Amino acid sequence: MKVLLVAVNAKYIHSNLAEYTINQQQEEILRDIYEHKADVVAFSCYIWNITYVKALAEELHKIDPQVQIWFGGPEASYDAKQLLRELSYVELVIVGEGEETFAQLLQKHLLDKERLENIVGICYRENTEEICDNGIREYLPMDKIPFVYHNLDRFAHKILYYETSRGCPFRCSYCLSSIDKRVRLRSLSLVFPELQFFLDHKVDQVKFVDRTFNCNHEHAYEIWKYLLEHDNGITNFHFEVAADLLREEDFALFAQMRKGLIQLEIGIQSTYPDTITEIRRVMDVGKVAECVARVKKMHNIHQHLDLIAGLPFETFAQFQQSFNDVYAMRPDQLQLGFLKVLKGSYMEEKKEDYGIISTSEPPYEVLATKWLSYEERSLLKDVEEMVEVYYNSGQFMHTLEYLLAGREDTFSFYLQLSRYYRQREWMGYKHTRLFRYDALRAFVSDGLQRNMTDEPENISESDPKRSVRKDTVCAKFEEELLSEYLLHDLYLTENSKKRPDWACDDTETKQRLKQIRDPRWRAQHLKQEQAGQIEKILANRTDLHLEYYPKMCGGYLLYDYSQRDPLTNEAKVYEITMS
Repeated sequence: MKVLLVAVNAKYIHSNLAEYTINQQQEEILRDIYEHKADVVAFSCYIWNITYVKALAEELHKIDPQVQIWFGGPEASYDAKQLLRELSYVELVIVGEGEETFAQLLQKHLLDKERLENIVGICYRENTEEICDNGIREYLPMDKIPFVYHNLDRFAHKILYYETSRGCPFRCSYCLSSIDKRVRLRSLSLVFPELQFFLDHKVDQVKFVDRTFNCNHEHAYEIWKYLLEHDNGITNFHFEVAADLLREEDFALFAQMRKGLIQLEIGIQSTYPDTITEIRRVMDVGKVAECVARVKKMHNIHQHLDLIAGLPFETFAQFQQSFNDVYAMRPDQLQLGFLKVLKGSYMEEKKEDYGIISTSEPPYEVLATKWLSYEERSLLKDVEEMVEVYYNSGQFMHTLEYLLAGREDTFSFYLQLSRYYRQREWMGYKHTRLFRYDALRAFVSDGLQRNMTDEPENISESDPKRSVRKDTVCAKFEEELLSEYLLHDLYLTENSKKRPDWACDDTETKQRLKQIRDPRWRAQHLKQEQAGQIEKILANRTDLHLEYYPKMCGGYLLYDYSQRDPLTNEAKVYEITMS
């Protein structure tokens, strides 16, 4: 008897028995599953993959009618009976938490031939086509959840998921975690050796899936303390936390951590008080901002902040303010999500009251509400893309700081930029990196304040510079300084072999780098301390780049790509000052 557990993940491959992503061709996955020759194929079902999984399972049933198909996961277990009525090719659904149920199905049912009626936590189809519901199994103590990582050979360079708690003490209306308000903790006596296993194997990243990791302060503190004391210098640990629950002793620990040891994801969702109250969220926005600022000053922890569009009472203008409030915190990443109306959530109960229109198929994403029209929601989708391209990529940080310095309404910048893209039919394409630099420069050159409703010119991706209007009013100094900031951002993360057309000629700079490599020239033209520093990194290195910035810094910057910042991936930069 062979059982195949299948996970079709959203984007990245993580950790199950047979793993695929929704970006793969269905035929490719189907063939691989078929070649396993399994007697039972069990699919893990979530809102992001259920449509794909249904289609895949149906095709599998066509080519192999004898295989038993099981479903599990939150998207299958909520209304298991209805799912079985709809999908004749699915024989069984695991309801609720599946670890113990799945184990019993393998041992008792498949091996010992025990009848399904004796196994709690399943809905299944009898031979008579009658659908039977055996109820939901009691929640397992966390200490009984098995540790699944014993051989890491097949998990190399993958994100590993780990949990030390289930349940959430909060009751946010859009979330299902609050259904289980009892927070179950895994004993630290088990957690520590499991963390050590990750550390010993020097895995790249471990992502904790605890819904609010620091809801139990002592539990969280002891884990962070253990990671600090046993840091291997390589592994990164990701935590979803409530920032306003952080305490002084937490900050004291954070300050001692290696750059990149941990990263924090902080769900803010909205800063509009009426919305926060309505979604039953417990949060002090002012304290959150204060905590984010304290961590940011440490310069050693990546912070990821979240917003959700489409929440009750939040209009377009109010979301704009939420965006500006969170952007002002300067997170390393700012994620714009859109409300998903999950089955069984309080938000679903209030759907009609809120005038929510959402997609009929998963992920049940909001299309419009009483307060947010579909057109406005579409504009926010475009803003989301611009934020991903220009902010979350981390490739334009110095340029954005220059452009947005002193500007409180940062949202309008991204809105105008998205309109610029939309009018030129650039939206939705995977543009080259250089094109994105060209496009941003062209946008600024056209003027942030110009009427974005003007008819766009016919511009090709290969030459976005043509978007510069003849009537553009832009001082030469500003144009040159903008170009320098863009060029600086480009070379910070990539020793680009292709140089933008708007960049100054680099013949002289290349000659200068040759001179800097000459010890006699360094002794004559550089300060002694700097000459010694530069000598250590030169040798016969080819992973270096020199650039001259007369406006930005008044001199040369040398980029060393062998040394990169673990948070930003930026090259180490040396300023070359002539004596």
